[in-house]
Amino acid sequence: MERLVFYRKESVAFFESYGLENHWAVFVQSIVILVLIFTLAYLVDRVLTFVMRRVIPKIVGYTANQWDDIFMENRVFSNFAHFFPGILMQNLQDLISSSSVRWFVSTFIGVYFIVVTVLFLNALLNAIQQLFIHLKGVSAIVKIYIQLGKVVLYSLAGVAIISIFANKNFMDILAGLGAMITILLIVYKDMIMGFVAGIQLSANKMVYVGDWVELPKDGADGIVIDIGLTTVKVQNWDRTITTIPTYKLTSESFTNWRGMQESDGRRIKRHVNIDMESIHFLSEEEINTFRKIRLISEYIEDKIKIINQVNANEPEQFNQRRLTNIGTFRKYVENYLRESGYVNLDMMFLVRQLQATEKGVPIEIYMFSKIKEFIIYEGIQSDIFDHIIAIVPTFNLRLFQEPTGHNFSAIREIKNQTAE
Repeated sequence: MERLVFYRKESVAFFESYGLENHWAVFVQSIVILVLIFTLAYLVDRVLTFVMRRVIPKIVGYTANQWDDIFMENRVFSNFAHFFPGILMQNLQDLISSSSVRWFVSTFIGVYFIVVTVLFLNALLNAIQQLFIHLKGVSAIVKIYIQLGKVVLYSLAGVAIISIFANKNFMDILAGLGAMITILLIVYKDMIMGFVAGIQLSANKMVYVGDWVELPKDGADGIVIDIGLTTVKVQNWDRTITTIPTYKLTSESFTNWRGMQESDGRRIKRHVNIDMESIHFLSEEEINTFRKIRLISEYIEDKIKIINQVNANEPEQFNQRRLTNIGTFRKYVENYLRESGYVNLDMMFLVRQLQATEKGVPIEIYMFSKIKEFIIYEGIQSDIFDHIIAIVPTFNLRLFQEPTGHNFSAIREIKNQTAE
């Protein structure tokens, strides 16, 4: 310190020896020293940056640890090197004679240290997050804590810079913000709600990155690709991305298909409507025809034996038990699915008849496909119902559908033929 003061006085005297008045000598000396300090700090920064980019990667490459590679990737070391030019400027600022220039340099150094500290801690937090993901796997709660830490870091850095320019104590500025708590709550409302929601999502294991979720209200149906402090990003199946506030996942209902993905099958629950007017008892001719169908031949024989035993003492046909084409069709579909290899028979499986409606009698398939992958699963569904729709006429049944233009054209043609 004393040596710097000595050099400062000597340098001022040097400029005075050239005929400059004291105040001009002080000004010129301060500007020259200021330029020299900034130039020296810049050169030191460039040298350290070169070392960090060329030398440190080689050292890191020889180690077996992963953490140093992650720190290098997130520029933790290079951001830490920026502290040294600041330390150099801090130690050399006493060479400046002008108090006003020295105040400017001191203020600049204070802001510089704050900015460098923020850059360093930001890189360190990114590295910690990446290191945790590398060691433990993807975890939304860690990212939320990291983002919250960054918000606190940036806020404190802003207050610190204000305290430097205002020449006020940092704690006094921080205490004064208590009066602005209402405004701060409004500004940081989404962050606070998102942070609380993130903790709930993680603690209750409600959703993870990679889950398939469905939120009809927000038009989201796809894979969660990111869970942040304030938003959750969902990549829909059409590759668009829907952004949803994090707190919505705790305040509103949504569907998470993770349970299906982790189970042993994916549900198929679809039906076809049978026209009620096509339902009837089987005739002897139909029974003989269906005996030839391998999937239901045994069923037909067993049913005929049971019916013959029950009807032995019932001469009246109306009181007898009889086979129907819809019941036989239902058994055919069941046996067809059992042999298809698509069904996980360890899970619920049934082919059932639902309540009849004005659109006919629904025959519903309720089963779980062994294959859950989306494209193959959809192909399985299509194959099953292609076959079912095509086989319906074999049982002298008709599928119900709303009248189309073709139907009306056929009616008009019949009327024209009748009129002729």
